[in-house]
Amino acid sequence: MAESPGALTHPSYGTLRAVTPTASVLLCHNPGQMSLDGTNTWILRAPGSDRVVVLDPGPEDPEHLRRVADVGEVALTIASHQHFDHTEGLDTFVKLTGSPVHAVTEEFRSGGGGGLEHGEVFEVDGLRLTVLRTPGHTKDSVSLVLDGIGPDDPGAVLTADTILGHGTTVLDPQDGDLGDYLDSLDVLIEAGVGRICLPGHGPELPDVAAIARVYRDHRHERLTQVRDALALMGPTADVKTIVEHVYQDVDPALWPVAAWSVEVQLRYLRERA
Repeated sequence: MAESPGALTHPSYGTLRAVTPTASVLLCHNPGQMSLDGTNTWILRAPGSDRVVVLDPGPEDPEHLRRVADVGEVALTIASHQHFDHTEGLDTFVKLTGSPVHAVTEEFRSGGGGGLEHGEVFEVDGLRLTVLRTPGHTKDSVSLVLDGIGPDDPGAVLTADTILGHGTTVLDPQDGDLGDYLDSLDVLIEAGVGRICLPGHGPELPDVAAIARVYRDHRHERLTQVRDALALMGPTADVKTIVEHVYQDVDPALWPVAAWSVEVQLRYLRERA
């Protein structure tokens, strides 16, 4: 069983940490530049129920996957998006639990699990989850609205990598899209007022709508900086030059990652030129 909410703080490896009356997290020990402290595997359970919903079992880490499988009967598993630090362990997890896996991307579905449609609702023993399609970080990214269970529980939104517990989200240069991402932030602003943010990496945050507004403003600020850099250096300026100009306030060790964001920003600007 998880500790009571607030008894532990992030990061707590190897321990099921309660965050809300219905949401607990098992933090995988896979820290890194892209995964921050590690991947948050979210365990959702109605009070008094032995059945759980699992969001993102995580990478192929046998010890972590066993801990997740042991939390209770896994009624269903959801993959928030395609990245390996969220999905690599799915096959092993299904063997351990027999759980159906739902995902936007078909290759990650199994055990009779289907796709994920915007507005689709899952209910498990009184636990109610509503799917939000929130592409941008990747084309297949989703978030989940978790309803509260009483006047003292405002509910939560599980944002995966669309909003992180600290820092900013990197948009995948392969299929990430800034226009989609800005639209997704608007969706989270509307759905997240007063709800706790439960991210895919990093600690929980108190209000989804508030942090989504910060993210949106930051994206527009960076977009303006890239647009100004193009005006200064010419429309054919390369990504490296733009990164060095725009990201002077960022540790140069992070510039290769910033280059991915610039690629996505340039695509956005050129498609709308």
